[in-house]
Amino acid sequence: MKKKSSFILLVFLCAINPLFAQNDTIKYVLNLDDVIGMAISQSSAIKYVQNQNINYYWRYRNFKTRFRPQLVLSGDLPDYSHTTSPITQPDGSIEFKQVSNLAASTTLSLNQSIPQLGTYIWAGTSAYGIRNLKNSENSFSGSPFALGFTQPLFAYNWMKWYRKTEPMIYDEAQKRFIEQIEEIALTSTYYYFNYLTVQTNFNLAESSLKNSQDNLKISQTKKELGQISENDHSRIKLSVLNAQKALNQASMDLKNADFELKKYIGLDGNQDIELEIPLNISLFEIDPKLALVKAKENRKETTYFERRLINADRELAQAKSSTGLNATLRGSFGLSNSAEDFAGIYDQPEKDRTLRVSLSVPILDWGRSASTVKLAESEREITIYDVNKDIEDFDRGVIVQVEQFSLLKDQLKTATEADKVAGNGYLIALKKFQNGELSITDLNIALQEREKAKRDYIRSIQNYWVAYYRLRELTLYDFEEGHNINYGNPMM
Repeated sequence: MKKKSSFILLVFLCAINPLFAQNDTIKYVLNLDDVIGMAISQSSAIKYVQNQNINYYWRYRNFKTRFRPQLVLSGDLPDYSHTTSPITQPDGSIEFKQVSNLAASTTLSLNQSIPQLGTYIWAGTSAYGIRNLKNSENSFSGSPFALGFTQPLFAYNWMKWYRKTEPMIYDEAQKRFIEQIEEIALTSTYYYFNYLTVQTNFNLAESSLKNSQDNLKISQTKKELGQISENDHSRIKLSVLNAQKALNQASMDLKNADFELKKYIGLDGNQDIELEIPLNISLFEIDPKLALVKAKENRKETTYFERRLINADRELAQAKSSTGLNATLRGSFGLSNSAEDFAGIYDQPEKDRTLRVSLSVPILDWGRSASTVKLAESEREITIYDVNKDIEDFDRGVIVQVEQFSLLKDQLKTATEADKVAGNGYLIALKKFQNGELSITDLNIALQEREKAKRDYIRSIQNYWVAYYRLRELTLYDFEEGHNINYGNPMM
């Protein structure tokens, strides 16, 4: 089946919508392609999927910027204070004095992370000025240039693991986006055939009522001529009442199905529709190996399985790094100076150098370190087992779906032939009954066989299309066109 755009139909329906107030008997015949096209272009479900995809897009954009250079300007402009503060005197004593200052500071820094090493480096320049408002004196200090670094030693490098998993999460999101649209197509198929089944029941009920009413007229004439018993006449009259009751129920069911379908695909509830039986069926063979290859290539599960294993390794690495020696090396080099005017900061500044190593060594933890590592190792082994099992289940699910799709061809052919035979049989039985050659009981049996065959026929077509779209969802591959399924997001 080739997917067709429903946008022309939608524009047409919207353009003539005012006409419904004048003539509400116009019916618009829709096929399965039209309904699916509406669902994936205007339903509330597709809006949610598109917004969710946008969310993951900005999450990935945020990830990409985290490891790029960051230029930051910060400062206090102004910093005014008028307070009583303890002031240390030349002899070492402390006196409380009124202090009134107006200060300003600014720092321009360039920061960069090195994810492979877990290193953080920076470079910057800063200046600080203060004016003593009591005696109108100014003083300045600053660092014309400085650079530094922070390097964890023997520590868990979260940046390395983060860079591994975030692109995988985004890849899963892109594949999930396509998969969710195919899920919408599959759900639309269920709604379509639910409506089509109810519509078929309604049409059968209408036909049965008309035939029953015709039979009642014939039986009334035969009764007056003495050619039919009172009992048979009553049974025929009862069949009319039962047919009317069945039509009323079918009418209620059709209204409910109509509401549910239109609500899901985002179609105006005032538009009167009729669905076609989708007979454009291509009974083609699908290679199970190709289906499995495409499922592994296109579905999010492949990336998700790999990410679960990476997360298990990450948890183990974090457990090991948190139980031993932790050290952080920090260093900086720069120039600094102070002066009575701002320009003096840059006149022969002095060199500044710092180097510091911070250590943390567990001495006694009562076996906590060893148990933490063992727990992480055990959870990693469980994860490996679960992932392997999930991979087997995933592969088997694809193969089973292909096998079921192949079996549907024979079922569909059988149901089609049975529908024709049952339909012709009912017409023959009806004619014989009206000629007085068949009893009402035999006619009802023929009617039941016709209705059962028709419902089985619709159900067989439904099973085919459900299996078709389920296979598309499982593989994200169009087997008729021979290419991967892809959708764009109009919100991006």
